[in-house]
Amino acid sequence: MMRWMKIELRGKVSFLSRPESYPEHPTAVEVVQTHMSCVFLTDSHAYKLKKPVRYDYLDFSTLAARRADCEEELRLNRRLARDVYLGIVPLTVAPGGGVRLGGDGEVVEWLLMMRRLPRRSMLDQAIRDGRVARDDVRRFAQVLADFYRRADPVAMDAARYRRRFEDGIRANQRALSAPEYGMPRELLQAVTAGQLAALARQAASLERRVAERRIVEGHGDLRPEHVCLGPEPLFIDCLEFNREWRLVDPADELAYLGMECEYAGAAWIGEAAFETYRQATGDGPPDALVRFYKSCRAGVRAKLSAWHLADHPDPADQGKWTARALRYLELANLYILAPAA
Repeated sequence: MMRWMKIELRGKVSFLSRPESYPEHPTAVEVVQTHMSCVFLTDSHAYKLKKPVRYDYLDFSTLAARRADCEEELRLNRRLARDVYLGIVPLTVAPGGGVRLGGDGEVVEWLLMMRRLPRRSMLDQAIRDGRVARDDVRRFAQVLADFYRRADPVAMDAARYRRRFEDGIRANQRALSAPEYGMPRELLQAVTAGQLAALARQAASLERRVAERRIVEGHGDLRPEHVCLGPEPLFIDCLEFNREWRLVDPADELAYLGMECEYAGAAWIGEAAFETYRQATGDGPPDALVRFYKSCRAGVRAKLSAWHLADHPDPADQGKWTARALRYLELANLYILAPAA
C-alpha cells in the first residue's frame, strides 16, 4: 500500500485548505467542520470530505463507505437541488508524489463537489438581515408541498413509528445528562417527562398519520441554512447517511423548519409555510401534534449542539455551543407546556 493511502485526516484537510490545491485557483478557501465532515468553500464551489468516523448511526471508517455515501448524497440532493450537486471528485496520488484534486492516480479520498450558493440567498442569512418576504415563503413552501405530494408513501408500522419517538426522547436525555454539558437536571427531566406524556396523548394522531400513508422519504434535515430563496427555491444538504431518519411525516419536517425559524426569531415563517402546505395538499395536522414534533426536534438539536463541543475546543466556541444547547432545551420545554389552541 502506498504511503499516501495512510495519510491522516489532518494532512488531507491541510492540503484542501490551500487555494493552490484547486484547479479553479480561488482567492481563498473557507473551512467548515462538523463532527462527521469538512467542507471547503472556494469562490465558486464547495467540496465536502467525510471524516473517517464511526458512530451508532453511521460508518465512514473505510474509503469505500465514504465513496458510497458521497454517491448517495449526490443522488438524494439532486431531488431538490439538481444543478447544485455536480459530482464526486477523487483526491489522488500525483505522478511526482504528494496528492492532487482529481487525476488518475491512486485514490486516497472522495469529495462531493457542489456549486456554491450565494450566502445572502440562504434563508438563515435572510432572516438575520430581515429580508424574508411572504412571497419567498410561499414559493419555497409550494415546492416542498409538491415534493411531498409526489413522494411515494412508505409503509410504516404504527407501533414502530411511535417507538422511534420514545427511543429518541430517551436517547436525548441520556446524552444531555453528561456532566460536561452542564444542562440543568430539572429542566432536562421536565422535557423528558413532558415529551413522553405528549407522546402518549398523541398516540392516536401518530397512528392516524401512518394509516393515512403520510410517511414519505423526505429531506431529513430541513433547516433555514439549507433553504435557498429565489424564483426557483432550492433545498440542499439533505440527511443522506441514515434512511430511517429521512422517513418522515411532512408535518414533522415542516415543524422542524418552523422550530428553527422560531429559534432564529422568525416564527411567522413556519406558520406561513404550514399554511401554504395545507392549502396545496389539503393536509391539516392537529396543532398539538405539530407542537410535539417541534419539541422533539428541539430536543435533538440540543443534543447535537452539545456534541459540537468535541469539535470546538476553543473556550469561546464552548460557551456558544453550551448556550445553544440550553436554548434548544428550553424551547423543547415551551412547546410541551403550550396550551391547546
